[in-house]
Amino acid sequence: MKKVSGTFLMSILFCLSASFSVVAQDGWVSLFNGKNLDGWKVGANASSFSVVDGAIQVAGPRAHLFYDGPVKNHMFKNFEFKAQVKTKPGANSGIYIHTMYEEDGWPSKGYEVQVNNSHTDWKRTGSLYNIKDVKETYVKDDEWYTEYIKVEGKHITIKINDKTVVDYEETDADQRPGDMKNRILSSGTFALQAHDPKSVVFYKDIQVKPLTE
Repeated sequence: MKKVSGTFLMSILFCLSASFSVVAQDGWVSLFNGKNLDGWKVGANASSFSVVDGAIQVAGPRAHLFYDGPVKNHMFKNFEFKAQVKTKPGANSGIYIHTMYEEDGWPSKGYEVQVNNSHTDWKRTGSLYNIKDVKETYVKDDEWYTEYIKVEGKHITIKINDKTVVDYEETDADQRPGDMKNRILSSGTFALQAHDPKSVVFYKDIQVKPLTE
């Protein structure tokens, strides 16, 4: 076996540390490995979620896939979130924030950010569902687009392909009706929604950038 020089080892370590520092400076961390659903948890109707060609395919009866991985111990407060999303015609889905795992039903905690470009529900992609709804359709079915969410303090910003569609300050949480009383900012994880068997949606490049608490 040939001996490896100290200089060579130092060079490798320097390159590795440089690459790690770039990641640290950028701040974005992947939540989905593109291969399987490691780090994610689903209760009822688990078959509604699968991995197809490097993306999470959502196709099946109502279900919710919760991030349950190691990043921030799946507990986020202030953050930037982004994902590449593609809807099939007539599809309805959503991205939950500040939520928590529930075995079945619609998540009762946190906000839902809508994914819907042509479903019969008029509340379109980018809506802060039932709080600040978007009527306009900014992206098309069968095309990848970026859905971006930022939470800082009591402020929520939602962008679709870099266009701001929601700029919301939570000042009315105490006025929520009974079935919406937990639709408030606190802290929690993310979840992807399977809405119904006819809704087919794909998610990939799911990333988060934690911000100062």
